[in-house]
Amino acid sequence: MSRETFTQISDSVWEIAPDYKDGMLVPARVLSSRALIDGIDEKVIDQITNVACLPGIRRYALCMPDGHMGYGFPIGGVAAFSIDDGVISPGGIGFDINCGMRLLRTDLTLAELEPRKEQLLNELYQTIPSGVGSSGYVKLKQDQFRDVMERGLDWCLDNDYAVDHDLDHIENRGRLDGADSTAVSQKAISRGINQMGTLGSGNHYLEIAVAKPEHIYDRNIANRFGIDRENQIVISIHCGSRGFGHQIATDYLQVFSDCAKRYGLAVRDRELLSAPVTSTEGQRYFKAMCCAANAAFVNRQLITHGVRQVFSRIFGRDAAKLGIQTVYDVAHNIAKRERYTIEGREQEVLVHRKGATRSFGPGRDEVPAAYRDIGQPVIVGGSMETGSALLCGTTVADRETFGSSLHGAGRTMSRMKAKKAMRGEAVKQRMKECGILVKTGYMPGLAEEAAYAYKDIDEVVDAVHAAGISRKVARFHPVLNVKG
Repeated sequence: MSRETFTQISDSVWEIAPDYKDGMLVPARVLSSRALIDGIDEKVIDQITNVACLPGIRRYALCMPDGHMGYGFPIGGVAAFSIDDGVISPGGIGFDINCGMRLLRTDLTLAELEPRKEQLLNELYQTIPSGVGSSGYVKLKQDQFRDVMERGLDWCLDNDYAVDHDLDHIENRGRLDGADSTAVSQKAISRGINQMGTLGSGNHYLEIAVAKPEHIYDRNIANRFGIDRENQIVISIHCGSRGFGHQIATDYLQVFSDCAKRYGLAVRDRELLSAPVTSTEGQRYFKAMCCAANAAFVNRQLITHGVRQVFSRIFGRDAAKLGIQTVYDVAHNIAKRERYTIEGREQEVLVHRKGATRSFGPGRDEVPAAYRDIGQPVIVGGSMETGSALLCGTTVADRETFGSSLHGAGRTMSRMKAKKAMRGEAVKQRMKECGILVKTGYMPGLAEEAAYAYKDIDEVVDAVHAAGISRKVARFHPVLNVKG
């Protein structure tokens, strides 16, 4: 993509003017480094400028430095829509509603983990179901699943799968209040009811990693987030609402197929089918989306419960004594009603984040009390070979990007192309030589998710740090990985 397409706003912000494409209502902005902007895919530009055409969009359409082609929005896309005259779009949220990241800290060190690596990996793999069609260890009846949909983590707390500390360190305490299970189809329920507590497939994973002292960039904030010892073991969980969220998105894309004509909406791309936020269809989708989001929070909590049990068995101490605590859990496929100052006045808007995470700065009520004076943790997933990162939200993000930042490294290669580049067995061996043990039920999936299929996580993290929308705190290097 030629740089002539963009106006450079700063070293980290590149803008496409509304006259780039007929129908654009606002500029499109890409947050990127100079190196990354040269490699941006033309399809991403087409998608983010299509987003800029959607009714009721405010200020600009945004693409994060991990941006790559998705369904509707590019993955890494962010946009805010007026409640009064804006739209809600499943293509701006994703099929895996509330796909997100949870970070757990422990008191264990790498030296304590090393003698038990293989045993731990095997037991985690046996305990946490993964792969296409996997069923969870918690068997639910329909009324219980409706409770999960509507109450989220409160259901886990009542059923001894969570502790108060978990809820205090999770976005919205793991419950979106707008959920209404009557807006969810029976087909979606049938797909989701047996999947709670499962990783699923694709790029979802359970990762055990180490926080090496040379990769703690802000020790004060790291300590506040519980990263407070040398070579500390941390645990990352990346998954979402699985087939449940996928079916909800599918159902409402069908419903929305008639909305463009009914409400006179101009939509350039059928993948961006939408409904007015205040319409009956839009409100029902929002309620169903909240159900899927709550189920995803529960899904990650049940995986957390299983992880705690495995660690307790192997290390002979209960999870509390091992210091296994939730640092934070954040959604990166979601739409949220939030308030921002736009055109000189505070407005409520519906912020769509598709492969993007909140990055709220200090002082916001939505940030957990324990972190409110420093800002919200931002968890960035990388590839299974390169590990993940921990950042901190900023007031710059609140002001410039609707409180948003990146969510991961971002793909550079299709899964099909990645599989042709190297066999899964070779990727597994390469990881082993680097000290990373991995277990999966689908060996080609290792090739699909290898490091060469992704952008460099340090480059994309450096880009948001330079832009000021997230601050670097720490980098984690993988030791064990359970892949879907």
